[in-house]
Amino acid sequence: MTDITTSIPQAVANPDVAAGTAQFLSPVVVDLTAIVVNGKQAHWHVRGANFIGVHELLDDIVEHAQEWADLAAERIVALGLPVDARLSTVAAKTSTPELSEGFQQSDRTIAEVIALIDAASASVNTAVDELDELDQTSQDIAIEIARGLDKDRWFLFAHLSR
Repeated sequence: MTDITTSIPQAVANPDVAAGTAQFLSPVVVDLTAIVVNGKQAHWHVRGANFIGVHELLDDIVEHAQEWADLAAERIVALGLPVDARLSTVAAKTSTPELSEGFQQSDRTIAEVIALIDAASASVNTAVDELDELDQTSQDIAIEIARGLDKDRWFLFAHLSR
């Protein structure tokens, strides 16, 4: 009997492109996963006069971050490399700041979530810059994520603007 796995062609990605892509998109996956976990924490603990608007917006931000983390991770995996976004890895490697614990007024919650987005945006912008020469398909993914993070940040910041 023939082993079916031996007849399946191996990944066609250039190993250098795959490694470079993983080098720049893996931190994006980690930081976006941190936003998912911390964004939900913020969602549960936000308080204040504009509670419902911020509470619901945080759910949207968490959903977006999850979708973008999945998009970046799937690109790495499609190129033939694994991704490590286990919570222990995310906690150890994220560049995002820690949230305050417990209930917080919405203005503090917003400022802290903006700081999460800013940290993730730095990772994403590095990926955009570095993937330009390496793999433009992967760069397109990073650009899409950057555009979305900018929009989510704007929606949050609008709650603080006077």
